[in-house]
Amino acid sequence: MRNIALFLTYLGTAYHGWQVQKRDITVAETLEQAAARVVGHPVKMTGCGRTDAGVHAKKYVANFHTASGIPTDRLPYALNTHLPEDIVVTGARDVHDGFNAIGSCVRKEYTYLIYNSRIRDPFYVNRAWFYPKRLDEAVMQAAGTQFVGTHDFAAVRSVGTETKTTVRTVYYYQVERQGDLISMRVCADGFLYNMARAMAGTVVYCAEGKLRPEELGDILAQGDRTAAGPTAPPGGLYLTKLWYDDGKVAFDV
Repeated sequence: MRNIALFLTYLGTAYHGWQVQKRDITVAETLEQAAARVVGHPVKMTGCGRTDAGVHAKKYVANFHTASGIPTDRLPYALNTHLPEDIVVTGARDVHDGFNAIGSCVRKEYTYLIYNSRIRDPFYVNRAWFYPKRLDEAVMQAAGTQFVGTHDFAAVRSVGTETKTTVRTVYYYQVERQGDLISMRVCADGFLYNMARAMAGTVVYCAEGKLRPEELGDILAQGDRTAAGPTAPPGGLYLTKLWYDDGKVAFDV
């Protein structure tokens, strides 16, 4: 059996997240159905993370096992003929049998976009959080910097997927404005359920003056979700970069 890693990008608006579900259409189910038609047998995809309903991925990795002999370089073209326009496979490669899209991933970067203008832009509907009140990106950066380091992030997660620990390491949190578009890029060794969106909402709370950036350390230490900011809408969140290194294979996406 071959183990194949797929590299893809997708808009999550029409999907109830990545993970296969009983009643809702998901990215994984759609990809599995397309792959089954290409390789001629049922396929189980392992994804690099459980993106929520409405969340997008500019970079995403999934892997699956197959006995098919179809050349790896032809897989993206074959799969894309069976996929909707909002999911695109950009590449594929053979990997060792133990490679796992989520287990072999050592870092992830999410980017959250805010369209900060008094007048909305229709091209950013479900692509960025429309926020008409002017936000100070310097305050937002001061707030985001408080997340950097190894902390217990229980205060910025929603109750959902079970996890052994809520401690994670954040390597950077970078806020940048280009015109009316504010981007918040955060890289960590792992993310809790809704963590990136709760961080974004908390940073916005600081820009509004509802919290002071220097308070965030205490909020994290207390682990009280109600003390932090709201969970930002899903349409502004993108998975944007992945790092892999499992001792046998290493690459960035």
